[in-house]
Amino acid sequence: MSQVQTGAGRQKGLKWLNSGEKLVALLIASLLLQDAESLYREIEKTFYLNPIRPVYSLKTPTNVTIYFTLYSILGVDEMTQILTTYIWLTLSWKIEYLSWDPVQCGTAVVTLPREKLWMPDIVINECMDRDTSPRIPYVHLDSSGYVTDSRPVRSVSSCNLDIYTFPFDVQNCSLTFNSYIHTSSDITINMGESGEESLMWSNMVMNTIEEWELVDITVSKTQCDYYNYSIYDTVVYNIVMRRRPTTYVVNLLIPSCFLLIVDLISFLLPPEAVDRATFKMTIILGYTVFLLIMNNLLPSTGNTLPLLNVVFSVCLALMVASLLETIIITKILCKSNHSAVPHWVQILVFKYLAWLVRFPQKPGDQETETYSPITQAVKNPVSMSVSDPTSNKSRLQLDDPVVEVLKKLGQDLLAIRIEVEKHLACRNAADEWDRVGHIIDRFLFILYVLFIFFSLIAFIMFWLQWLGQ
Repeated sequence: MSQVQTGAGRQKGLKWLNSGEKLVALLIASLLLQDAESLYREIEKTFYLNPIRPVYSLKTPTNVTIYFTLYSILGVDEMTQILTTYIWLTLSWKIEYLSWDPVQCGTAVVTLPREKLWMPDIVINECMDRDTSPRIPYVHLDSSGYVTDSRPVRSVSSCNLDIYTFPFDVQNCSLTFNSYIHTSSDITINMGESGEESLMWSNMVMNTIEEWELVDITVSKTQCDYYNYSIYDTVVYNIVMRRRPTTYVVNLLIPSCFLLIVDLISFLLPPEAVDRATFKMTIILGYTVFLLIMNNLLPSTGNTLPLLNVVFSVCLALMVASLLETIIITKILCKSNHSAVPHWVQILVFKYLAWLVRFPQKPGDQETETYSPITQAVKNPVSMSVSDPTSNKSRLQLDDPVVEVLKKLGQDLLAIRIEVEKHLACRNAADEWDRVGHIIDRFLFILYVLFIFFSLIAFIMFWLQWLGQ
C-alpha cells in the first residue's frame, strides 16, 4: 500500500486531481482509516501483557531514558529543609514485542491510556509528599515500540540547606531518580541529555523572576548498593540555585544601617546632657520593634544560624553598649563626691589616652602669684600692723585693743582662706573628672567608628565576592 498525505497537505493535493483520481484517493483514505482501527485492535491484544516488563526474555533489562526540565522553583522552607519544585519529566522505554509499519498502518505515533501499558516505577528518593500536579492520562507509542511518557511533577523533596550566608546563600539540592523495586538487572536508567542541555531548556521555560535564580544543573549516573543485596541504577540531578538578596538588603540591612548611623551621630550630643541617654534608649526601642516586625523574613533552622542574625545581634549589642557608655560617662561627669582622680587614672587617661585620641592638653598654670594686702594679711595677719616689735613696743602696749582686733581678723581671714582652698580643690577635682569623661567618651567613639567601618568594608567585600560568583 502506497503512502498518502494526511491533513491539510492531503486536501491540498486532492485539488489537482481529476474526478477519477479523487475517487481512488477517497477509497485509499477509507482503507487507511480501517487500518488505523485495525492497528488499535492489534495493539489492544497486547494489553493483557502490561503487568510484566515488555521484553521477550526477563533476563534482558529494560532501558529507561530520562529527560529533565525544571520549570519553576516554587519555594524553599528553611525550617523543614524542604525544596518545592515544578519539573517536566519525560521517560522513554521500548516495548520489544510491539511495532508496526507506519506506511501500511497510516500513522507512526498513537496515544494510548497509560493504564493499558506497562509503566516503569521511577521515583524520586528525596520526595517528602505526594505529587499534586495535574494527571496526564495518555502516553505516546511510536511504530518502533518506544513509549514516551511526558508529565509534570510537583516535587516536594528534602534538601540539606546551608543558610549561614543568608541572604547571599547558594544552595545545591539533588533529585535522585531510580526504580522502586526493580534492580539494575531489570531496569537500567540512562540520561537523555546532559546537564548543560537541561540547564538551557530550563532557563528557556523559566520566564518568571522568582526569589531563587537557577545557576547550574549537573547530572550523573551511579549505582546504589542497598545493604549489599540489591544494586539499583540511579540518575542524580543536582540543582544549584542562588537566592536573590535584593528584598532582604532593602528591608533588613539598609534600615539597620540607618539606625546604626543615627546611633553613631548621637555621640555628637553633649555627654553630660540627659537627652543623650534618652535618645539612645529610643533608638534601641525602635530597633527592637523593627526586628520583631521583620522576624518573618529571617530563616531559622535547627543546625545553622544565619550570619545576618549575628549581624543584627551585634548591631543591637553596639546600641546597648553605647547607651551603657553614655550612662558611665554621665556618672563620671556628674560625680557627686568630687574626690580626687586616682594617680593611675591620671597616668592612663591624661598621658596615654589623651595623646591617642588627640585630646587637647590642659594648659599650665601661667599665673604669677601676687600678694594683695588681704592675702598678706591672711598669711601673716600681724605683720602689717606690727613690723618691728622692738621699736614699736610702747605703741603696741598702748594699742592693745587694736592688736586684739587684728589678731581676730587674721584668724577669720585664715578660715576664709582654708574654705577657699577646699573649694578650689573640689573644683579642680571636678575639672579633672570632666576631662577624664570627655577623653574616655572620645576614645569609645573612635572605637565605635572603627568597628562600624571595618564591618562595612567586610560587608562590601562579601557583596563583591558574591557578585563575582
